[in-house]
Amino acid sequence: MPRAVLAETQIHPVAREKIASHNTAILREVQAAVAAQPVVVVGMGINPFPKKARRLLDAAKVPYTYLSYGSYFSKWRERNALKMWTGWPTFPMVFVRGTLVGGADDVQRLIASGELQQLIAGAPAAR
Repeated sequence: MPRAVLAETQIHPVAREKIASHNTAILREVQAAVAAQPVVVVGMGINPFPKKARRLLDAAKVPYTYLSYGSYFSKWRERNALKMWTGWPTFPMVFVRGTLVGGADDVQRLIASGELQQLIAGAPAAR
């Protein structure tokens, strides 16, 4: 099922420009890391779930790049741009070979099923 996204035709040009320029620096940084690295974890301070994802990947001996942006009290506007881009509502955001696979619980399931190693190796994702 495709996620609901407001059609461009339903956004006024002035609003479109504001959306397109909303915290682009953080977006470019994450997009560059996702394009260049096999596994990227995007998180934030204080939140235990990015730490959980990292612990799981460490235990599975999966190398990853970690990008951290603020905490609950800082950089929330910047992180909002990432949520708008991905549609993923929480942190961490874990990317494998350019694909958002979810958060810490999703990584745990992928490790347990063996699918994470397949994704890292470049095998197509299960549908």
